[in-house]
Amino acid sequence: MKMKKTAIVFGAILLSSVSFAQNKGIVDNTNSPNVKLKSINIGDCHWTKGFWADKFKICEDKMLPYMGEVLMGDVGHGLNNFKYTAGLEKGKHKGFAWHDGDFYKWMEASSYVYAQNKDPKILKQLDDIIAIIAKAQMPNGYLQTTIQLSDNKIDPFENRKYHEMYNSGHLYTSACIHYRVTGKRNFLDIAVKHADNLYSVFFQDTKQYARFGFNQTQIMGLVELYRTTKDKKYLELAEKFINRRGTNGIEENSTTKGYPVGDMVQEYTPLRKSTEAVGHAVLALYYYAGAADVAAETGEKALVDALDRLWENVTEKKMYVTGAVGQTHYGASTNRQMIEEGFIDEYMMPNMTAYNETCANICNSMFSYRMMGLNGKSKYADVIENVLFNSALSGINLAGDKYYYSNPLRKIHGSRDYTKMNTEYPERQSYLECFCCPPNLVRTIAQVSGWAYSLSDNGVSVNLYGGNILDTKLVDGSKLKLEQVSNYPWDGNVKLTVNECKKGAFEMLLRIPNWAKGSKVMVNGADAGVEVVAGEFAKIDRKWKKGDVVTLEMPMEVTYMEGNGRIEEVRNQVAVKRGPVVYCAESTDLPKGTSILDVYLSGDNKFDVKYRPELLGGVTSITADMMIRKDKESNDMYHAVSKPVLESTKVSLVPYYTWSNRGDSEMSVFLPIIWK
Repeated sequence: MKMKKTAIVFGAILLSSVSFAQNKGIVDNTNSPNVKLKSINIGDCHWTKGFWADKFKICEDKMLPYMGEVLMGDVGHGLNNFKYTAGLEKGKHKGFAWHDGDFYKWMEASSYVYAQNKDPKILKQLDDIIAIIAKAQMPNGYLQTTIQLSDNKIDPFENRKYHEMYNSGHLYTSACIHYRVTGKRNFLDIAVKHADNLYSVFFQDTKQYARFGFNQTQIMGLVELYRTTKDKKYLELAEKFINRRGTNGIEENSTTKGYPVGDMVQEYTPLRKSTEAVGHAVLALYYYAGAADVAAETGEKALVDALDRLWENVTEKKMYVTGAVGQTHYGASTNRQMIEEGFIDEYMMPNMTAYNETCANICNSMFSYRMMGLNGKSKYADVIENVLFNSALSGINLAGDKYYYSNPLRKIHGSRDYTKMNTEYPERQSYLECFCCPPNLVRTIAQVSGWAYSLSDNGVSVNLYGGNILDTKLVDGSKLKLEQVSNYPWDGNVKLTVNECKKGAFEMLLRIPNWAKGSKVMVNGADAGVEVVAGEFAKIDRKWKKGDVVTLEMPMEVTYMEGNGRIEEVRNQVAVKRGPVVYCAESTDLPKGTSILDVYLSGDNKFDVKYRPELLGGVTSITADMMIRKDKESNDMYHAVSKPVLESTKVSLVPYYTWSNRGDSEMSVFLPIIWK
């Protein structure tokens, strides 16, 4: 009897250790009962060679340190605000109300980099910062430098325009990531104390706060706190924020004055009844991502059904070919309510004035990552990849120290008066006063190895390709080591070698991108004998052994992409795409004095595809036959025209994400095409 009891106790300890082994993911859905593909631990995947290894190295060496200098200095003033609030120095708050959250994002990025390189200087720097933040926190847990340093004595949660929920969410998320990476509770304790205060204020059903949570990163953050601490009240509060939206009208009151209401902030239609993405794109997608986290815990069908509808609406009717979202800076929703930086009508996709905030594009991938977990389908990773290689990386220069806030698909000299704009610039900037996008992008580049693989019930899915080593544990606790060798995205060949695995059978799910028709999958040089369908996972379920090699061959054909006929701005135009990378024509590569508006693609094209290590940090360029219009075009709005004079020439197209790295240039993703 005693022996049996000992065995039971030992088994419980073993089960606990197995569970703990995989609860350090970017999204900790290890024990989430309604997730089909679960996160690997942060740091389990390391980039080794190739595209993402190079990007991570730039992130580690330049992006993160440079951003730290900015945010901890007198330009970015992020840390200064905490020092003033803590009483360590005297000064007034600088920056927008959401600047605390942007600083937390940079701290989160630091944790991801530390997970990879274990640099003690990063850990020491974070500990020093956390000590300052702890001193700035009020005894009741409240923490918001804008409010605490206000000369006007603004009360906590007086008006949602101060973005307290946004700052809260990024605090919670950053603290959870820091704890998972370091095992230290100093940052997590601040977050828990803060969340307890938030719960005490917002869980009660008072009319004053019913519409308050509008920039809702706090939902994701609260769910991660629940997953980290196992305190269910955080999940209950997260769900309450979802349940309240769209149920209290949209009249102006003291808590909303000074900021748009209604569709703009996701409060006109209850989420479960929503069929269309509306309003501010970042606010919407953070909200949807948070709801997906809640659904992962509750399994509520109505919530998942709504998220499915919204994902399809975003990606099939309001997303650019680059994966970018948020078509306009200023406009109206389909309910004819004022919106900013967000979604407008389906298929209304301007190119030159496309807003496509970097944050929104990244949020699109964050939402898709969570939906991939819920539904276990590869189509979500297609969107993630599209964003990462195109509309995310376009937000930062190749050196890693200048940023775009908006990401248009066309730029023409003299067409816009940038002095009248507050977030659009002709060239990337070393600092943006509204600094939400740069740290969002840097933390994404720092964490993307954690998206490369997921865990199924009995196996692993390969979501993203690139040279890396995976050293992880499957859901059952068994060890798995894989090595991936690939020059993706410039080459479509991927080699996966099993270096360690369990004896029993398990599945390997290989994402076949939606563009990769005709792909082949082999095991140890022989056909894998599995169904290979573009846009789905190819499932190989077998007993594996050390030394087994899986190869995936994806044809990398240059493709013309045509828009839906309802997208008026791209009628009779095409975009050029090769693999996951969207290309553009840049005036730098055109004959001198040529406007991008005078360039026409030839429909009968023989492309010269060449990897050029000397160009733009090393890219594959596509040289194509172009026709340049030589007759002088009238400046009149409308004018009579005869057959234009076209001169044939060769022009190199470059990846869209690399544009504007060679000086102020014109650019276009979509080009008119002449079919012979």
